[in-house]
Amino acid sequence: MMKLFAKILAYIAGISLAIIAFAYIFHADYILKAIRVTYFTGHTTAYLSDYKYFDNNTVATSNPQPWAEYTKKAQLPDSIMQFHGRERSVAYVIIHRDSVVLEHYFDGYGRHSKSNSFSMAKSVVSAILGKAVESGKIKGLDQKIVDFVPEIAGKYAADVTFRDLVSMSSGMKWEEDYYSPFSVVTQLYFDKSIEAMLDKLPIAHKPGQQFSYQSGDTQLLGIALQRATGSSLSQLLSEYFWKPMGAEQEALWQVDSKEHGIEKAYCCLASNALDFARFGKLYLQHGRWKGKQLLAEDYISASLRPRFKNGENYGYGWWIGDFKGKPYFYMDGHLGQFVIVVPSDDLIIVRLGHQFDNKPKNKAGSSFYKFIDHAYRILETKGT
Repeated sequence: MMKLFAKILAYIAGISLAIIAFAYIFHADYILKAIRVTYFTGHTTAYLSDYKYFDNNTVATSNPQPWAEYTKKAQLPDSIMQFHGRERSVAYVIIHRDSVVLEHYFDGYGRHSKSNSFSMAKSVVSAILGKAVESGKIKGLDQKIVDFVPEIAGKYAADVTFRDLVSMSSGMKWEEDYYSPFSVVTQLYFDKSIEAMLDKLPIAHKPGQQFSYQSGDTQLLGIALQRATGSSLSQLLSEYFWKPMGAEQEALWQVDSKEHGIEKAYCCLASNALDFARFGKLYLQHGRWKGKQLLAEDYISASLRPRFKNGENYGYGWWIGDFKGKPYFYMDGHLGQFVIVVPSDDLIIVRLGHQFDNKPKNKAGSSFYKFIDHAYRILETKGT
């Protein structure tokens, strides 16, 4: 038995050494970090607390502005509590008429717990772009990306614009795969230099023709923004929004490495439910915050309507939908991170969690639909 055990250990060691050798020979050592951070921690994909394994830039705040709260908040009914338990939620927050009606956390998370935004960060990057255009750092949405990132590759590299990137229509050759250790998404997530990967983000098709969801668009947009403004995305977020909106906690934004300091623009802003909700409020209020216009109203209007009519309800970094005849817009992140806004009812819903059923969102049986439906049930019970 001991000999068999020794042989198994030797076999595992041999395989491990072969993988390590392969990774370094073919410059794929990012896979080693992917294995260590993901599989060795019991996961199969990125997860809410993985920001702790990466270098991060701090998004500073100042003069916190706490949300108004109902004197007696609503309680989560047992049936809905059990639903969130099955869905592995970590936060469920309802904000109605600018006040917190319900705030519930699960699995050891709390009001100040940070968790990974995943692709909700795309909505944030869109807001930063709008502000950079306002400031004159970028001439307009139709300015060419090669003005700032001349090394981008592909037949149509010279044609792609800021508008194409923020509306996911760059024509980039890309595969959106979150689970394969060999995908470009995985390399972008774990590699130590994002800019060194620009040759893997070629603009292979004519841009501005149709929507195609791909995180590479937002990453290229982030690099262009950083070069156009001379500031990191974390600095821009802090200056443009985090401080003016009175975020209560500083946030963390994952970067490729301390050496390079490029934020993962397509994801990876670590914050909490109430501070994520501030972007819902900003867009609900057409860019105004406590009497000051933080973001141009016309840019927000354009952001909340689809650029293309090919079946995808995506604007500039924001998704759009309809719940029982009530239009809504929302931030959407991997594993079911959502900030949902129903303007007609002055309603903001935040749900953060470890998993999501990925069913069509407007279908009554989907988790996403229930996150909204339950909010209305709770409001009706409370009589607000």
